Amino acid sequence: MKVLVISSTVRPGRRGPVVAQWVVDQLNQNEAFEATLLDLGEFHLPLMNEVNHPRLQKYELEHSKVFSEQVKNAEAFVMVTGEYDHTYPAPLKNALEYLVFEWQFKVSGIVSYSGGYFAGVRAADKLKGDLMSKKVVPLMETVHIPNVDQLIQEKKFQPTEAISKSLGVLEKALIRWNKGMEVIRANA
Repeated sequence: MKVLVISSTVRPGRRGPVVAQWVVDQLNQNEAFEATLLDLGEFHLPLMNEVNHPRLQKYELEHSKVFSEQVKNAEAFVMVTGEYDHTYPAPLKNALEYLVFEWQFKVSGIVSYSGGYFAGVRAADKLKGDLMSKKVVPLMETVHIPNVDQLIQEKKFQPTEAISKSLGVLEKALIRWNKGMEVIRANA
């Protein structure tokens, strides 16, 4: 299964790419997955600047065409999101709004984190609602990471046993739900 892992934060000093790389590495250890990273901080997707509405899929700008292809080719997603002001970061909202049909009838896991004990739970909750509006099935199985700064050493994410186990649960859910979504995509 082709999984696009999307790192949502863009500010300097962000933790998202470190956590997202851990997710990619873990998924790729399972032969069921072919995971790739899309770091919104590196991709530099500007605020919506296409002339045509995304539902028309008439992209004129190269970044839109590349982004469309990456999302279209994915069978599933894992959104790695920090929590800013009780929600997920604006660059991820912008990315979701850039496209319409490319997102549809796919499943998404969420890995949320924060520098405190809330672990990005509020961001994940709000993201689930927006994913549903794109006809993406957000999984109940999520990975919540509290105190993320304490788990990063030498630019590597060092998960607790509980966090690693929760990613394992998410992996199983991705596999199961994607099987059902394959049928739905085939009949869309």
